[in-house]
Amino acid sequence: MSFLSNNSTVHVELRIRSNGSAMVGKSTYEAALRDYLLYRDVQTNTAFLPDLPEEACADLQSVLVEHDNGERKPLEETGNRFRFYFYKTLSPNQGGLSIFRAGGEGISDEVESVEAGSHILLPASQFVGLWESLIYEKGLKEKLLKFALSALTFSQHRLDTNVIACNRLLLLHGPPGTGKTSLCRALAQKLAIRTQGHYRFTHMVEINSHSLFSKWFSESGKLVASLFTKIGELVADSHNLVIVLIDEVESLAYARSAMSSNEPRDALRVVNAVLTKLDAFRNCPNVLILATSNLAQSIDLAFLDRADIRQYIGYPDLSAIRAIYKTMLGELITAGVLQSEALEAEDAEEGLLTKLAEMSVGLSGRTLRKLPLLAHVQYASSNLFEVDEKISLADFLDSIMMALEQHLEEKRLLELDSLEKL
Repeated sequence: MSFLSNNSTVHVELRIRSNGSAMVGKSTYEAALRDYLLYRDVQTNTAFLPDLPEEACADLQSVLVEHDNGERKPLEETGNRFRFYFYKTLSPNQGGLSIFRAGGEGISDEVESVEAGSHILLPASQFVGLWESLIYEKGLKEKLLKFALSALTFSQHRLDTNVIACNRLLLLHGPPGTGKTSLCRALAQKLAIRTQGHYRFTHMVEINSHSLFSKWFSESGKLVASLFTKIGELVADSHNLVIVLIDEVESLAYARSAMSSNEPRDALRVVNAVLTKLDAFRNCPNVLILATSNLAQSIDLAFLDRADIRQYIGYPDLSAIRAIYKTMLGELITAGVLQSEALEAEDAEEGLLTKLAEMSVGLSGRTLRKLPLLAHVQYASSNLFEVDEKISLADFLDSIMMALEQHLEEKRLLELDSLEKL
């Protein structure tokens, strides 16, 4: 089966209980779900448990239905081209998470090995639902997924990289708090699910860039080389898909042209080591490099040139902000914190949700997701609060508005303080 599919494809991801036996009866599951999906109004991009006889799907934990182009439309308009993916997840206590250490042979005896990153087998339980929860401009996530699958397709065909450049390197850059790292983790999880028929295992190594700068400056380049050598051991097994996530890559690939004569020479060695190791991975078809940066202008041009795609991740626009608020309020309703009410009806009556979204333009997703907790603090401090009673949607929207106004005022004061210090 190809990694890629066309826009009429419906992807159905089935998460099976870790102790379940359903992996054996795939055809039975596919037949039951195909009939179910064709005759039910299924909400796409939301995990659910289908209302099927227990004996038919006893080991199912959740089902996720996605259109290939990310759009929501009735299944009958898609051509009914289904692709089914069955997977189980690993939790950290099942051996799915470990610390990747760099050091050892070739490093000075005085230098202890360092925690250079984390190594996790995918799909992982802690990343379940992460892809669906991330909200960006229309088509952004699907574009990145298509890139990754196309890059892996090119590598499977063993194309001559001297003729066609394909480094399988994706760089996400933009301001802090926009979810770049989370998006990389979610993308890695999605790839683990979508490529299970081709790879036996999917490994994600998340590099801790800052730890690789040793206080013994002359050793940092060697630590980087040591880390990539360990990653190479995973890559050597063609049954593995290895996804390397380099967070805040500017720490390892700082622009050499901007280095002053006072910069430690080891900083130059680190950049050279990173570029050399990335070039070595070009000929390994089972590697994908994901990198993030808050300061893309500080990254070495040679690294930027190696990136096949450089995607800017900015603050959410108005429609994305509104969607984020709706998902957060929906979660609070599902969890029983808020009374069960129709969000659209409440907004049509007073327009509070629309006002919140308009006032929130320019805020990061990280900031927006903190507001429900701050709003609850506001409400719990008011005379309206009653212990063990669910909060009405209107009252909570008022509290979010107060929390937002307070945040915006604090932000304004911080900016004024910064200007006064200049």
